[in-house]
Amino acid sequence: MKDYALYHIDSKAVPQDVIKKKNKEKSWAYGYDEEHDIVVISKDGTIGEIYSINTLKVALPETPSEVDDRGNRWAPSEFPKDLQRIKSIFDWNRKPREFQSKWINFIENEFDRREYGYWFINNGKPCYVTGSHYMYLQWTKIDVGLPDFRESNRIFFIYYEACKADNRCFGMVYLKNRRSGFSFMSAAEIVNQATMSKDARFGILSKTGDDAKKLFTDKVVNISNNYPFFFKPIQDGMDRPKTELAYRVPASKIKKKNMSRVDNEDDMDGLNTTIDWKNTADNSYDGEKLKMLIHDESGKWMVPNKILNNWRVTKTCLRLGSKIIGKCMMGSTSNALDKGGAQFKSLYEDSNPGDRNANGQTKSGMYNLFIPMEWNFEGYIDEFGMPVFHTPKSPVIGVDGEKIKIGVIDYWNNEVDSLKSDSDALNEFYRQFPRTESHAFRDESKASIFNLTKIYQQIDYNQSLIKDRVLTRGYFHWKDGKKDSSVVWTPDNKGRFLISWFPPAQMQNNVLKRGDKFYPAMSTLARLAVTRMIYLE
Repeated sequence: MKDYALYHIDSKAVPQDVIKKKNKEKSWAYGYDEEHDIVVISKDGTIGEIYSINTLKVALPETPSEVDDRGNRWAPSEFPKDLQRIKSIFDWNRKPREFQSKWINFIENEFDRREYGYWFINNGKPCYVTGSHYMYLQWTKIDVGLPDFRESNRIFFIYYEACKADNRCFGMVYLKNRRSGFSFMSAAEIVNQATMSKDARFGILSKTGDDAKKLFTDKVVNISNNYPFFFKPIQDGMDRPKTELAYRVPASKIKKKNMSRVDNEDDMDGLNTTIDWKNTADNSYDGEKLKMLIHDESGKWMVPNKILNNWRVTKTCLRLGSKIIGKCMMGSTSNALDKGGAQFKSLYEDSNPGDRNANGQTKSGMYNLFIPMEWNFEGYIDEFGMPVFHTPKSPVIGVDGEKIKIGVIDYWNNEVDSLKSDSDALNEFYRQFPRTESHAFRDESKASIFNLTKIYQQIDYNQSLIKDRVLTRGYFHWKDGKKDSSVVWTPDNKGRFLISWFPPAQMQNNVLKRGDKFYPAMSTLARLAVTRMIYLE
């Protein structure tokens, strides 16, 4: 079966004897480990498996000796009714000490899971979710109640945790498909971070001011209001604010050694942390200092507003000099190229973690991530959070308890076949539910005099050859910049040419004559490419 994996385990990234020694000492530090070129997202001093996600090597914590089994799959833990009745830290502080002693372990465990992440048995194997993902699954109320566990979301949160941990990175730009859950996941993360940050500001932008406001009022505020009392700070102002969510007095982290009663709000320090949103403009948040910025629907900014201009401004909000102090979580499907898609595509391509400058950063400062639609399409996720790629021999039970009788890729191919006579509808389907980056950035066919369907079919075929390492993208240039000298090939993801083979130096002794100029002999494809370079000159 074809490999649809979102990551691969890199067992050679760090020698096993080094891992064993440092695990014993618990000396692995959260963040970028320059010596081994890995990003450690573990906070307990150990590392285990190292995931290679989009060329970024991410070290997870070591698997514990005991892992919770919630019925061989994810299931949220029950929230005790005694604790549901408590609405604030002040209600808790007024409870008898006996009551507090009964529930203190439950509360401490939740804080630990929020900090260190959580392990559980899923389909017979230990499965790790980050603290942010745990908060999303366990404590985030979305439009359908609590979210389902999906493997794609697990990788999303692991990748974003690596972006947070990496001091070279400004955040993540996520090329998504429709209804992938990004808006709720980003809203959950901004609430999670804000409710444990002091003297910080968090911001929200979207394709329009109304969209940013809707994300704030319908998702962020609602998630915050439904947090359990031990995670929820006391907020200033209305229960459902329209412009700013302000945490003025926090709920203290509860511990066994800190169970004293505090009845007066003035006896507690405030977080002084806010979440707000801005109208869409190139200079939104100009001059502000942000700990986190949500950039929703960033592939749909319409003229006169431009996402590239705005990112140049908001990027400065996340840094102090050379030090990165905040992170951006950016995500979107892409509009047609002339409707904001071209700028988003440029920003996305400038965020390849495999292409860095001398400072160790990508051109944009962010890391990009694309998760194909087959990993996130509703109705095709099994009870363990994994996609059913191809039609099974017998029905598979889905995460919603319904039977899955057809594979998601087979379903997708059927939809594509039915739309082949309608180029615009087909391109829109590709953009909304992309299986490749090329699908996501397709343009409207009515904007071109050529048959874009045929052109994109060839592009998809070329991309498949690149993925299978049959072709390499790059560019040709003259050696040492000297015109009419020998030709040099340089691989580059943004190169103009594709080649399957380039002759070694010993095979370049023959010459190719064209007019009164001589060029090294090479493969037919390379000669054509060089000829094209000559004509362009």
